Amino acid sequence: MFSLSDRMKSVGYALQGLRFALATQVNLRIQGIAAMVCIGLGLLWRISADDWRWAILAIAMVLTAELVNTAFEHLCDVVQPELHASVKAAKDVAAGAVLVTSIAAAVIGALVFWPYLAASIWPPLH
Repeated sequence: MFSLSDRMKSVGYALQGLRFALATQVNLRIQGIAAMVCIGLGLLWRISADDWRWAILAIAMVLTAELVNTAFEHLCDVVQPELHASVKAAKDVAAGAVLVTSIAAAVIGALVFWPYLAASIWPPLH
């Protein structure tokens, strides 16, 4: 059954998770700064709606991957606090997923922002 108060509690828990991740994960803070730079450049260069869609998708992919990786690492640490080869492998794979997502986002960012950067460096000749 739908309950507005239950939905509000869920949002509160999600915000607590975001606060925890931001407070404890340096990589998430770095990725957040990179996201703000991308948003700032998008506003500065007035990128198209289509380009905004790609930029937002890329930002969301990276931040989501990092949040899932953080949750996964914390769960692993609770389940197996001692060093274990399988837990290490699982954590490394999760970190690899963040790396793949970050590379894809960088490629998307280059494809989105290159035309605007090029136009600001080499204005059209008239």
